Amino acid sequence: MTASPKTEAPPQHFEVRPFSAPVGAEILGLDISKPINAEDFAHIHRAHLDHHVLVFRDQRITPQEHIDFSRRFGPLEIHVLHQFHLKNHPEILIVSNIKENGEPIGLGDAGVYWHSDISYKPQPSLGSLLHAQELPSEGGDTLFADQHLAWEALSPQLQQRILPLKAEHSYLAKYEELRARNPWRPKLSQAQIDQVAPAVQPVVRTHPETGRKALFVSEHFTTRIVGLPQAESDALLAELFAHSVKPEFVYRHAWAPHDLVFWDNRSLMHLAAGTPDHLRRRLNRTTVVGDTPF
Repeated sequence: MTASPKTEAPPQHFEVRPFSAPVGAEILGLDISKPINAEDFAHIHRAHLDHHVLVFRDQRITPQEHIDFSRRFGPLEIHVLHQFHLKNHPEILIVSNIKENGEPIGLGDAGVYWHSDISYKPQPSLGSLLHAQELPSEGGDTLFADQHLAWEALSPQLQQRILPLKAEHSYLAKYEELRARNPWRPKLSQAQIDQVAPAVQPVVRTHPETGRKALFVSEHFTTRIVGLPQAESDALLAELFAHSVKPEFVYRHAWAPHDLVFWDNRSLMHLAAGTPDHLRRRLNRTTVVGDTPF
């Protein structure tokens, strides 16, 4: 988390209101286009650690203001799919099903499998901030599953079994399958493939700020448990994938205009519930660089 020069900004009066769900809270009354002083920022940061996903309501912000707020939490990722960077703002990935002149303007099938962002890199993402630009009249929800709760709900025997294990995560795990379903998902160049070599992560990670343990495997990116025979690895991963997204761990977010949603990739997985093809959806995403899981 980076320090900010805006420490003398006047306080903003806002409310952190937890959802009646296993995870998440909304922030009401904050305007992130305005300077945020150190005390207010500390309050936001604490709420993010406590609730794992924050919904900042009614944020009428520019892309640069989105980037500036995101940078308060750390340096930003530049996503490998450069085709879908926002013009003049490479820190923003466009998530959209819209096509202009027959070409997609963004990544339209982002999040079709449960995952934690950038888990395929040695330093996965701390969190992502997704800002609603254009919302469909139906569909388009995002689901979040609390992986601390998932870990805590495992039997002691299974906890003991998986605690020392490591798993491989690969960006390419389902990429060609997604391309086959969505031909407009871009073919990766060799330079892009080189940017996303597989990474090995602990199956159970410890949150670097809170010390809480969380499951850290996903159906999208986790390919195998290191050191286990393939059949045993497949069976264990299938069991963990099914367990990790049980309804009692999940908050379903129905987007409202100008929502900015900030989730902790060290604590959660997320899933896009899908949008009808004929309805337009567009959001801007920044992603904060994290640290090496342990």
